[in-house]
Parts: sequence; C-alpha cells; structure tokens
Amino acid sequence: MILYPAIDLKDGNCVRLVKGEMNQATVFNDNPAAQARAFQDAGCEWLHLVDLNGAFAGEPVNAAPVEAILKECSIPAQLGGGIRDIATIERWLSHGLERVILGTVALRNPALVKEAARLFPHQVAVGIDARGGKVAVEGWAETSDVTALDLARRFEDAGVAAIIYTDIDRDGAMQGPNVEATAALANAVNIPVIASGGVSSMDDLRALKACGAPLNGAISGRALYDGAIDAAEAAKLLKG
Repeated sequence: MILYPAIDLKDGNCVRLVKGEMNQATVFNDNPAAQARAFQDAGCEWLHLVDLNGAFAGEPVNAAPVEAILKECSIPAQLGGGIRDIATIERWLSHGLERVILGTVALRNPALVKEAARLFPHQVAVGIDARGGKVAVEGWAETSDVTALDLARRFEDAGVAAIIYTDIDRDGAMQGPNVEATAALANAVNIPVIASGGVSSMDDLRALKACGAPLNGAISGRALYDGAIDAAEAAKLLKG
C-alpha cells in the first residue's frame, strides 16, 4: 500500500477542512511547495493534491501552488478539483502531473471519463465522495441518489487507474476511516481503490492494511499536520 499525504489548497494555502465545509478551514502551511517537499523528504512516494476552490468553481483556481509543487518535488502527484474537460486534463498532465482525479464529472458525464482514460492510459482516477453511501459532487455541496458502488461499476472496463473513495462524514473529523465500506467497495470492483477520509492514527492505517481487500493505498491529511501520524513511519508501515 501507498501513503498519499494530502495537500488541500484553498486561496493558495495548504489547509484542512472538517467534513468538506469550506468555512471550517484550518491553514497549516502558507507554502504548499515546502510542505510537499517535507513529505517527499519523509519518504512518501506520492502526493495527493486537491484544489478546493476549483472544486466549487468548476475550473482550476490554485494552479500556481500546484505548479510550484510539481517543480519542487520529484515524486508523482495526483490532483483533483475543478478538472472537468479534456483540455484541462491534457494541460495538467503536460505540466508534469502524474494523474488527474475526476469527481463531479464522473457522475455528470461518465463518457468524458472513459474518453480521458482512453486518451491518457493509467493517468485518470475517479474520485467517489460519499455521504451516507450516496455520491456527493460540486465540492460536496450536492448529494445525488447514486450509490458509490453503482458509480464505480460504470468504470470497470474503462481503464481508469484508481478509485479514490472518501467518506465525507469522516473527512477531517479524526474519527477513523470507514474501513468496512472501503473494503466492500474494493472487493466489489476490479479497479484499485485508495481509501480517504478520517485516517487519523497508525491504528487506522493498520486496519486498512488488514481489511481483507487489496487496497492500493490510503490518503491522510489532518493527522499528518497535527502530528498524530508520522509521515515517515506511516509510509514505511504501508510499504512493508
């Protein structure tokens, strides 16, 4: 498994939200590139970037800090938030991003996701963010009637690189991930699944690693900034 340290970008800063609420943002670092470099120096092998403003705007907003991170770090990075057309995908990948994450557009326009996966093999992930098991979109502001599993199954043969599954009610709340739901999703589809939301301790990482499903990795944010999880120790645990 891979540890994906989260760098959530709001107004150019590295922040963390509680349950996706933009008005509950805590700034942890005003230099996202330096934060990214610290994660790389700790032994992390990937970065998970989110343009929070972009998720609401429907287009990239925090391009400058993302580009600074890509220049500063040599490890691969994936980015989500406001990426909703082929041109934006192509632009980010040409800037050195390893993988784009498509969330809202995966629900609204699954054909675009399939086309992107065909054009850019192994470089397109689907972000499935669920509240009460139902997919939420537009920066988590809207909840649909589609279940996470139903959406995931639409992309089984599309060639997407991964599904990033986030339980919104756990995100930033430091209450532990929804191990059961994450494992059930990973066992129900043939696409690699990355766990996200609520990973707040080393025990949470151990639980995900032992969940009985072939998870690709786990994303952690607030716990890394608060010191509840040591990045170097966590990366080593999941890799071992």
